[in-house]
Amino acid sequence: MKQPLNALIVKEGEGPQDAVPLGNGIFASKGISNSYLVTTSDGDVLINTGMYFEAEQIKERFARVSDGPLRVIVFTQGHPDHVGGWSQITAPGVDTIAQADHTNVREYFRRLQPFYARRSRRLWSRDVTNVDPTYQPPEPVVTIPFLDSHTFTLGGRRFELYATPGGETTDSLVVWLPDERTVFTGNMTGPLFGHVPNLYTIRGDKYRSAISFIQSVDRVIGLEPETLVTGHGEPVRGAEEIRRRLTQVRDATEYLREKTIEGMNAGTDLWTLMAEASLPPELDIPQGHGKLPWIVRSIWEEHAGWFRYESTTELYNLPLSGIGAELVELSGGTAVFVERAEAHLAAGRPVEALHFVDLVLAQEPDNRAALSVKLGAHELLLELSGRENFSEVRWLEAEIRDTKEQLS
Repeated sequence: MKQPLNALIVKEGEGPQDAVPLGNGIFASKGISNSYLVTTSDGDVLINTGMYFEAEQIKERFARVSDGPLRVIVFTQGHPDHVGGWSQITAPGVDTIAQADHTNVREYFRRLQPFYARRSRRLWSRDVTNVDPTYQPPEPVVTIPFLDSHTFTLGGRRFELYATPGGETTDSLVVWLPDERTVFTGNMTGPLFGHVPNLYTIRGDKYRSAISFIQSVDRVIGLEPETLVTGHGEPVRGAEEIRRRLTQVRDATEYLREKTIEGMNAGTDLWTLMAEASLPPELDIPQGHGKLPWIVRSIWEEHAGWFRYESTTELYNLPLSGIGAELVELSGGTAVFVERAEAHLAAGRPVEALHFVDLVLAQEPDNRAALSVKLGAHELLLELSGRENFSEVRWLEAEIRDTKEQLS
């Protein structure tokens, strides 16, 4: 069965393996998110510390390729898979560098851990199995925060750090080695390089700004790197190839932003804009991480918020499901709704079928006929998805699994 690319790359670091040499005294430790060691004659720089349960493995791998002291830790962003191992790897005298908004990013991740953990488990439980959702590792202590840029030299190697707040977090940064023409972008463009960005992730997080993303990609393009090292997967090499792919991602995002704003100004409703979301052939890049209609909705809500001017009911805490029992009663009972849902599913309209089924199951959670339609609708949506986008695939699979369990 075809697996989304995200599901494959998070497993690349499993099992006993060595650090991977990338050239120029740079090494990678593959993990849920990769960590990188940049060696110098006066000690080493570590870029990201992985998840808390990967820290010992990271230390062991890098100890086999360098006996130099660790001098600096740099975080490309404040997500747990980039900072979780910090307390086990840091030592007295080691500086930790992060963009100045790191404290704010970590604050809401720490406060909302139970909320995020529940949602993440639904998507990631079959791919990342050894996470204790209740455990919070010690928070990193940043000794050198910076706003826009920071530069230091170690062992004759120059390191330039630049804020790129359009990445997955507002504390996103890139590490630039000008002499080696190498840039470490972390997850600025997401875990899948060359795919459309995920301006909204269904596991939950703050919206990512489309214009900030575009500006951040431009900042990296302007460096003219010859090697680009991402937070996941293999490095991208060749100045022309890097520029081509970064430009394509930037232009695709800019195209969607312009089309969305154009539609908003013309009075086109959000749902129509989402349905019409597309890219011209030269910008038709993969959607393994983000999806075009999700980007449109993110851009809309980034600029307009959640009130869509469609109905007064949007302002109050009563969704359509709140009057579901009355709708079912007026229609003649749940059997009528199930029959209509079955007709939609038979005609290849799974989303329409789910709207009817949801109203039935809100009243009768164990209605087997409705559950059967729900199962069929999710199976059809999974088939239609092409199994490309990780979040979509894993959500649909979770719904299929739960519905089968309920039916059994």
